Amino acid sequence: MFRKHRDFNNRVVAVTGAAGGIGFALARRFGAAGAKVAMLDLNREAAAVSADTLRQEGIEALALGCDVSDPGAVIAAIEAIVEHFGGIDVLINNAGISARAAFTDTHLGVFHKVMAVNFFGPLYGTKAALGVLCRRKGLIITISSLAGFTPLYGRTAYAASKHALHGLFDSLRSELGGTGVGVLLVCPGFTATGIGTAALDGDGSITRHPQTTAGKPAAPEEVADEIFNAAQKNKRLLVLTPIGRLGRLINKLSPRLYEWLMVRSMRKELER
Repeated sequence: MFRKHRDFNNRVVAVTGAAGGIGFALARRFGAAGAKVAMLDLNREAAAVSADTLRQEGIEALALGCDVSDPGAVIAAIEAIVEHFGGIDVLINNAGISARAAFTDTHLGVFHKVMAVNFFGPLYGTKAALGVLCRRKGLIITISSLAGFTPLYGRTAYAASKHALHGLFDSLRSELGGTGVGVLLVCPGFTATGIGTAALDGDGSITRHPQTTAGKPAAPEEVADEIFNAAQKNKRLLVLTPIGRLGRLINKLSPRLYEWLMVRSMRKELER
């Protein structure tokens, strides 16, 4: 049986993509609750700056450069965290990239790159950390998207990676029953981070198409607060925003209606 409430004081929390955005906000939120945080990011220098910021706030933080698409680098980072802090209690698979282009215009290399970061990154990190997480009855938090449930126009690579995450972590949760290890999948709405402006175009360059959003983008700090609260309560799934919950419901009840509404809203994005 899972504990009804998790206490993160003096626990070790590892966050990928932690130099900014939701990742940094999560590191700060868990750190404010007394956790020690390991901040992993492809940009080692940016992670170091972010870790220094948290240390100035009294949070014990370790910065590590890590390319989550490289299994060897992920294993080395997990080992470094365990050596430095003595273990890992929470793994937050947050690092991710997006791609916006029609399927016919998207090169195969873009599909491979998006899957390498969004799917294989969380897979590598979870595989490397699972032993210590089992010993410490820890928690795996994976940042997914509403695109993990529903179709998304012009984002076949991104949606495929998020659907794959749900298949992996929902299935893993069933295997971890009775171990005390929790699995939380998080589906944020549009959030004010750099992922939208850094999305890949079909040829692998940074997209020229402005991102279409639904509703006002949330602040990373708001998202981090909700994730932290869900983690405390051992929730299995967190779908943020009323629009996200409504979209999931409509897609369940009437996939054709959801597709029509979504395409009508997003079709012009790729025509700009």
